[in-house]
Amino acid sequence: MENKSTSSQLPTALRLGNTVTTDKSMIIENFNKHFSTAGHAFRLATPTSANSSAPPAAPRPSLSRFSFTQIQIADVLKELQNLDPYKSAGLDNLDPLFLKLYAAIVATPITSLFNLSFISSEIPKDWKAAAVIPLFKGGDTLDPNCYRPISILPCLSKVFESQVNKQVTDHLESHRTFSAVQSGFRAGHGCTSATLKVLNDIITAIDKRQYCAAVFIDLAKAFDSVNHHILIGRLSSLGFSDDCLAWFTNYFADRVQCVKSEGMLSGPLAVSMGVPQGSILGPTLFSVYINDVALAAGDSLIHLYADDTILYTFGPSLDTVLSNLQTSFNAIQHSFRGLQLLLNASKTKCMLFNRSLPAPACPTSITTLDGSDLEYVDIYKYLGVWLDCKLSFQTHI
Repeated sequence: MENKSTSSQLPTALRLGNTVTTDKSMIIENFNKHFSTAGHAFRLATPTSANSSAPPAAPRPSLSRFSFTQIQIADVLKELQNLDPYKSAGLDNLDPLFLKLYAAIVATPITSLFNLSFISSEIPKDWKAAAVIPLFKGGDTLDPNCYRPISILPCLSKVFESQVNKQVTDHLESHRTFSAVQSGFRAGHGCTSATLKVLNDIITAIDKRQYCAAVFIDLAKAFDSVNHHILIGRLSSLGFSDDCLAWFTNYFADRVQCVKSEGMLSGPLAVSMGVPQGSILGPTLFSVYINDVALAAGDSLIHLYADDTILYTFGPSLDTVLSNLQTSFNAIQHSFRGLQLLLNASKTKCMLFNRSLPAPACPTSITTLDGSDLEYVDIYKYLGVWLDCKLSFQTHI
């Protein structure tokens, strides 16, 4: 259920930099400027580091070549018939209700259009234009950071992406390309399975009277910050054919967005980074992007779920545990920097799990590459579950 404190209405005023405007046409233009540059945070905040490069792709010597196969009319017909007629139309104004009602008539030409896209490695530009609605999530109404962009893509683009995503995920899952510690957006995986895996490891260590320490890693605007060149390289390492790579290159090219609210529409702005918000392919592509970060964990354990990452380790000596955790955390930070993903140090937290061992008065600090000490916390909400340092779950209950 949507939080009652949220609102899709435009604020009466908005701040951008040192300027506050009350003109509604300027407000939607400023929102668009803010949302379209959300992924630039890494470039603005992080100096170039010779020690940070994208994590190496895991060796996959037996991975077969992946090419798109023709989409079948029956599959498109089923997608069209299952459309939610109450969803909003995109900027192309093609209503899902129309497509649903006339699915039997339009399925054949639409399927031909989809397959032509594979042949030409081109996607209609109209399908790459998003309408963005600012949704207030609480806080200062003047601050654009207190608004979440809700992206509405053309209906046909989502039908097409659904078919593409099935082919891509079938290839990735059949070849077991995802790390065993990657749970985001995968069939048979979810928040529950990820949380249970992590808890089982921690509880097992505690039962052996070992110290256990964890870092809950928060990334700033991770989905918006994906570098397309790096992602295409990742797809290439996974056996995607040249035709597929050309298609995905076109998929990311020439994307634009407009902010739409209260009957007004901003001018279009280019979106040159990130996976498209509201898309079907976006979550899968993000999982591909970060998958090999797990290789940098070293002697620590790691679990990835979308942009939520936990790094943890355990042992009989707290000093050794924290030293190993720091080493692994450094390596993980370098990997994220190599992917041009920015660590949100203020929201990245440490926790010592302990039920019976002597608690240290002042544990050794875990620090970021920039020298900031992470805050130790006694409770943390991980994938919807409130964890406390003694695993009593009293806060969650």
